[in-house]
Amino acid sequence: MTAASQDQSSAADRWRYVRDKLKTALVTPIRAMRLRYLPLLMIYYAYGALGLVTIAETFWIKQALTLTPSDLAAIAVWLTLPWTIKMVFGQLVDSVPILGSQRRGYVFIGAALVAAGLITLAGTAGGWIAFADPNALYVAAQLFIVIGIVLQDVVADAMTTEVVERTRPDGAPRPLHEVERELGLVQVLGRLALWSGILSVAGLSGWLAQIFSYQTVFLLGLIVPAISITGASLVRLDGTTPRPIDWRILGGGLLFGVAVLAISLGGVPFGQELIFAISLTIIGLMLARVAQDVDEQHRRKIFFAAMVIFLYRATPGVGEGYRWFTIDVLGFDEAFYGTLAQIGAGLSLAGAWLFSDVITRQPIPKVLLWLTILGTILSLPTLALALRWDEWTKEMFGFGARTIALVDTTAASPFVELSMIPALTLVALNAPAGQRATWFALMASLMNVALVAGQLQTKYLNWIFDVDRGSYANLPALAGAALLIGFIVPVMGVLAFGKRAT
Repeated sequence: MTAASQDQSSAADRWRYVRDKLKTALVTPIRAMRLRYLPLLMIYYAYGALGLVTIAETFWIKQALTLTPSDLAAIAVWLTLPWTIKMVFGQLVDSVPILGSQRRGYVFIGAALVAAGLITLAGTAGGWIAFADPNALYVAAQLFIVIGIVLQDVVADAMTTEVVERTRPDGAPRPLHEVERELGLVQVLGRLALWSGILSVAGLSGWLAQIFSYQTVFLLGLIVPAISITGASLVRLDGTTPRPIDWRILGGGLLFGVAVLAISLGGVPFGQELIFAISLTIIGLMLARVAQDVDEQHRRKIFFAAMVIFLYRATPGVGEGYRWFTIDVLGFDEAFYGTLAQIGAGLSLAGAWLFSDVITRQPIPKVLLWLTILGTILSLPTLALALRWDEWTKEMFGFGARTIALVDTTAASPFVELSMIPALTLVALNAPAGQRATWFALMASLMNVALVAGQLQTKYLNWIFDVDRGSYANLPALAGAALLIGFIVPVMGVLAFGKRAT
């Protein structure tokens, strides 16, 4: 065989390999789909579709409320806290049926709370709910929505472990690798459903915010809770036996909730930091309690994997001031934000789809290390816009801020959702039977406490580098600090705990 024919053969083999891998990536989620997954996928879809009101909400806050970026960062800490007490909801879902239902009833209650929050936003924007300050009504509406979403999310999380059969039709146990593989694919389908919801409303959200009143957009959002109710109604969800309430879990969670309420209403100095420390301690103790049913080797692996995930998620953002900068200085309007959201959602969905087969086979530290590196590189355009390098690119190359924002969104979006897939697979695989909602809720609570840490850092950075409406001089320093911390902290976590998490 000549050298030329060998080269041709080698090229053909490489192309065949790439084609086969691409085909596998494309068909894997389709082949993994089962009818019994439908209710939980509709819940995740509804969560993503709530983005229908996001752009209208952003512009309404800037125009109608008096909250500063640091205020919004502080509020975001409080709004993250319901996610940190998911163990209360998880224990209720595992142990307390509502009208005979351990699943459907809770989905309905969550949908009602989301609807109440949307109506409150609409009434505040339209002026027909005016018994309190608009800022306070906004916070109340967000709490309704967040608690409703958390409640439905707990049900969906529990179902991601329940829909996977552990035995064959003849009663023989399925091989562990098959169970682990299916659990991973269910998590992939959940992320795909979430991003399908985001994609379906992304462009529409900007268009609606531009042509309709904000009140009307918030009312249109009521279709979202209707979707989750429909999913809960279509397929029977309840097939589990209630287990006795673990009062150490439920009681501890309720006491934590009361402590959060008392600290927040009492104006305790450093209240958010105190709540963060208390929540981290309580969740750690509860996890140790529930993990008694998990063998020592897996407990150790889960602990170090959780540390890596925690540090990856405990990184700050720039805050709402950057978005206001793009509106005031760069001239981004509702329609353009809708375009960015549409591109981002579509590419995130494509990324989760194409990388699903690979990502479920890789160790968590390796995935998070590469996502950290890629995320840092792909965040550089944000810093460039804050430094107004778009003026130089416009003069030298003929493209400005909008092109940079489009390129940034296009490049970064496919990697947004990938970090959670291996983490959720690990959690689902080790969920103890009969306590799956509680276990999933506790692990999710730990991950969300990491988000509280990130929100606290965002608040601190906004205190140090003050940014407000029309005052953006400190924005480059703020963006640079957030970028640097977002790289250093996850890399340190992987280096410190990565090997023991694998």
